[in-house]
Amino acid sequence: MKRILSLVFVLVVAIGMAGCASSSSGDDEVVLGLALPSATHGWMGALIQNAEDQAKALVEDGTIDDYEFTTADNPADQTSNVEDLIAQGVDAIVMLPIESEALSPVGAKVKEEGIPLIIVDRELTNDAATVVVKGDNTGIGINAGEYIVEQLGGSGKVVEIAGPSSSVTNQRSDGFRESIEGTDIEIIASQNGEFSTETSLQVMENILTAQAEIDAVYTQDDGMALGVIQAIKEANRTDIQFVTGAGGAKEVYEIIQEDGLVKATFLYSPLMVIDAVDIGADLANGDEAESAEVVIPATPITQENVDEHYDADAAF
Repeated sequence: MKRILSLVFVLVVAIGMAGCASSSSGDDEVVLGLALPSATHGWMGALIQNAEDQAKALVEDGTIDDYEFTTADNPADQTSNVEDLIAQGVDAIVMLPIESEALSPVGAKVKEEGIPLIIVDRELTNDAATVVVKGDNTGIGINAGEYIVEQLGGSGKVVEIAGPSSSVTNQRSDGFRESIEGTDIEIIASQNGEFSTETSLQVMENILTAQAEIDAVYTQDDGMALGVIQAIKEANRTDIQFVTGAGGAKEVYEIIQEDGLVKATFLYSPLMVIDAVDIGADLANGDEAESAEVVIPATPITQENVDEHYDADAAF
């Protein structure tokens, strides 16, 4: 009997030790997944840095145990990254889709697995997102249109330099068209600048060759605005009265301060990803989302208020 009791005791201890080993193996860790595009331009570079800095801070303060950070150059690679995060069993995923439509199917997979999904900036075409954190893209278009209508007195020829196919581009274009409706503002060209300074420079060079008269240029991104004004200066065009941007880049703020060719931009801060990472951490810990949507206002920035927003030490 003593021998049997001893064996039972040994088994109980062994099972207990196995249980302790299992609970300390990381199975109960709270891990946040991040799936972002590569840093193809300044705004995205700043957003990526903000995201990783915030994730590190949340690990340091004990809000989450760890995070898995991924970037991709194209939708196929980003889809693969998200699938890997699903397979790793992360507790929530923060994703900025490279393309809205292309990333919607893998977003649906995340939802099917019961993993909270926080979408930043560009929305999906389905209802996979638990929370969407974005700037007011329609507001950017509306505010830019209203500014251009006012500055041109309701009549003029305008070029639009848009972004690649996504909810961001569509909303900024739709808002712009909505705000100039009923005026004599004419969009004489609309081209994709790919949210790239270099691409926008090339696109604008072609437009300048094709269009003998342009009054203003609406660009959907500050980086694209920089390419546009370079093309205008190199072509020695004096007919173009001003350019507008979007984002709130330090370099564009400086041009506005100096009364340069960019006269206005509209806030779309890469700091928005900090909210997304914080929300992701909360959901990973089992909290309920306070709202399905967080929208950052598209505040107009002109010479009147640029000094209030300018930060010489800003990353973007």
